[in-house]
Amino acid sequence: MDIQKVVAELKEDKGGRIILMVADGLGGLPLQPGGPTELEAAKTPNLDRLASRGVCGLMTPIKPGITPGSGPGHLGLFGYDPLKYVIGRGVLEATGIGFAVGPDDIAIRCNFCTLDGEGRIIDRRAGRIPTEESAALVQKLKAIRIPGVEVFVEPVKEHRFVVVFRAPGLGANVADTDPQQVGVPPLDPQAHDEPSQRTAQIARQFITEARKIIGQHPKANGLTMRGFSKRPDLPSYREAYGLKAAAIAVYPMYKGLASLVGMDLLGQPSTLDEEIDVLEKAWKETDYDFFFVHFKYTDSRGEDGDFDAKVKMIEQFDSVIPRVEALRPDVLIVTGDHSTPAKLKSHSWHPVPTLLVADTCRPDGATEFSERACLHGGLGHFEAMYLMPLALAHAGRLAKFGA
Repeated sequence: MDIQKVVAELKEDKGGRIILMVADGLGGLPLQPGGPTELEAAKTPNLDRLASRGVCGLMTPIKPGITPGSGPGHLGLFGYDPLKYVIGRGVLEATGIGFAVGPDDIAIRCNFCTLDGEGRIIDRRAGRIPTEESAALVQKLKAIRIPGVEVFVEPVKEHRFVVVFRAPGLGANVADTDPQQVGVPPLDPQAHDEPSQRTAQIARQFITEARKIIGQHPKANGLTMRGFSKRPDLPSYREAYGLKAAAIAVYPMYKGLASLVGMDLLGQPSTLDEEIDVLEKAWKETDYDFFFVHFKYTDSRGEDGDFDAKVKMIEQFDSVIPRVEALRPDVLIVTGDHSTPAKLKSHSWHPVPTLLVADTCRPDGATEFSERACLHGGLGHFEAMYLMPLALAHAGRLAKFGA
């Protein structure tokens, strides 16, 4: 029996309220041996104060040495085994913008990119073009027609957009076309099984037609495709944990993942302060038991390789902690879905600093929230899918196991 099934049997419908604060890509690395990580370099008086009250540890998103994408990283945080429940990025993006992904759909997360005269990528994100500019290009791509297939194209945010192919029998086992580097052309869509051969061919046709439409744009003259995927079947938060859960996020992908596990999406915030505004209002006026609050820009600055900018984002995240603390949640958790060290300019396999605050904690002597402090914290090293059982236990929502 897996841990989620155990928890489903032990869950109590009554208990304390939980807030999960996620600073995406929180974990980092020193730029120089012996130097601070981004979290250690940041001034975080509020998180440090919480660390002295709570208990800290290091969380492995999937398994040691495995670098997670955002989808698996968040699934682990939400208590789902990311090796058992696989959700593609395309479905996350599509669901996050409110697109109803059907059983015959293949959803794909796409990026506009910049190509040189030889068709090689010189900017994987097309300079992060503004959403308004990207949406206008997406509107033009809606004109693409492929025989025997319904094609949907929808804007997301900045350089991101979603493509959905709808036809019976399509497979989703198609490799990404993003080579994850510059100086080379986008990859050709390659299928890894027979049902996906047609999907790959449809993708090639779409790319060819899209290049005819956007080829003269000064920045977004190409595109890459990632996360070919179908909608998964997941137990909801209500079924798994007995929780009425809500999500507050800016970026659609994270809204999508929260929606797939049965969380209600609250508000339309565009900044961290607005997210906390939504949280405060919902805390007072609704009866949700669990709130997931997502902050993106710690991850973005890490992927940009900008150490100092990531430090500033961590400090911005720290600045809203008193507002969250003032709500007096029974359990407050602060963590990330994975590490994104500026030194690597990408997600990494490194465990993520994690802080849990509740009246039932055994304080571990930590006086700051950092990788070094968490290395010696009372939570120890644990896999992400055990975070939710810990949260439920501290909230008084788990019955005893066995006689």
